[in-house]
Amino acid sequence: MTLANRITLSRMMMSLVMFVMILTQTVWSVAIAFSLLTIAAISDYIDGAIARKTKTTTSFGAIADPFADKILIMAAFIAFASVKELNVPLWAVFIILLRELCISTLRVLAALQGEVMKAERSGKLKTLTQIISVFVIMLLLFFQILFKGNYPQIPFFTPILVNLSQIVYWITVFVAVITFISGVLYLSNNMRLLKKSWGEKGS
Repeated sequence: MTLANRITLSRMMMSLVMFVMILTQTVWSVAIAFSLLTIAAISDYIDGAIARKTKTTTSFGAIADPFADKILIMAAFIAFASVKELNVPLWAVFIILLRELCISTLRVLAALQGEVMKAERSGKLKTLTQIISVFVIMLLLFFQILFKGNYPQIPFFTPILVNLSQIVYWITVFVAVITFISGVLYLSNNMRLLKKSWGEKGS
């Protein structure tokens, strides 16, 4: 197994640990989750760079790398939805999960057809929006647990924590909308691939 693929697999494992740490809901566990999220985000760039530099790109990496990114995001939002204080709407999380599963399936179909789906601007924007949102929500969760409702009187910062549930709600809705639009664009731009996979073999 190549080094790049090992890093990709380690990112999947970090997602699992991060999920558990968020659910534990202590200052230290959320801090660990935040650290893992940071490392995982950095590793996403590193494994691709290593694969290109060493010329060790593989079919497994082409599918597993974006799949690992989706596991990271899904783990975070599912964990957030389990934290009552965050008020994360389940319907928005469902839309995010549905989009990611659909596009992951499309990538597998592309691989079966001997093709590789290229990254699109909408997908990159979606990923950036998701990762920034996860960082923000996790940071807000950290401070919410740290202060336990006894927030210090700091201009701009305190009102955010006081209205944390509403802010997180709308952040998640925004992410769901961007994610949904990105998914629609991906499907429409790859309709040829879908129609090809629907046809009978040899037809």
